[in-house]
Amino acid sequence: MDKRYQVFVSSTYVDLKDERQSVLQTLMEMDCIPAGMELFPAADEEQWEFIKKIIDDCDYYLLIIGGRYGSTADDGLSYTEKEFDYAVSKGIKVIALLHKSPDELPRAKSENDERNYQKLQEFRDKVGDGRLIRFWDSPEQLPGLVSLSLNKTMKMFPAIGWVRADSTASPELLAEINELRKENSRLSIQLAESNSHSSLIPEKELANLDSNIMLKGDYSIYAKSFNHNTQYANWSKETTWEELFSTISPFLIDSPYETSISKFIASHYSNTDTNDYNISSLLVDTQVLFTIRIQFVALNLISINNDDAVSKWELTEFGSRKMLESRVVRKSEKGNK
Repeated sequence: MDKRYQVFVSSTYVDLKDERQSVLQTLMEMDCIPAGMELFPAADEEQWEFIKKIIDDCDYYLLIIGGRYGSTADDGLSYTEKEFDYAVSKGIKVIALLHKSPDELPRAKSENDERNYQKLQEFRDKVGDGRLIRFWDSPEQLPGLVSLSLNKTMKMFPAIGWVRADSTASPELLAEINELRKENSRLSIQLAESNSHSSLIPEKELANLDSNIMLKGDYSIYAKSFNHNTQYANWSKETTWEELFSTISPFLIDSPYETSISKFIASHYSNTDTNDYNISSLLVDTQVLFTIRIQFVALNLISINNDDAVSKWELTEFGSRKMLESRVVRKSEKGNK
């Protein structure tokens, strides 16, 4: 099945016309769909809301920084920096290409305003913290850097992408999906009839909620002292099953994706500063996360929703009661007198 990725190209416009054109051409030759709303001459809050919707639909974010900071919004940030911040907040993988020597660019391509020059330096530092970046010093280098970086990113972090509607499902695949739905319905009925108020495995065979579990995972650290390289570190923390469920159960009310749950657990138990720009990819070990999921399902505390590409965890009725028992604030004895 042919899949195409949509890539948001973010940059200043006037000083990078030629560079942008070569990058857009490269993306189309890679069968990608380029998008970038900074091509519009006007910039206002109404357009910014539309830009965010475009970024939401993109699989990857490609940032090109030259020697100018760009036009700013009412909050003082350039629209390029706002686009970058928004893409990062949405968890979109970023490919950053920074000019190696912006101070050596011609005056027409440089930032003449001292205030914006300082903002540009701060923006470059922000982009370089916590992620790998590539440097360029001539437009001719950009197509090769884009192709190399994007291909590597697509292999390491495959995204959802886009496919033609007429190629998404063959008659054979639709028939197979239909059979799987029937099987899923049959199993759901069997499960509901077995015992909706007890765990799937006899409670005496499961680890007690007071039993301990060793949580562990890893994360990456980026610092200039590492010569712009990423280092990897591990974390671990022992807790009880009861304390773990009490901690994450309120987070499960909104039926989050499993990847978000992994980040939530890691940020709570890893004792690392999640606001540190040098820290990224803070996650629970995959096998440990699988064990947590299986245990909570067996205890009838959660159910798994697989309607989307990524599994969601949902509290069962029994799990909701356990959450209330552990987290509700009760009156003190003194207050009851």
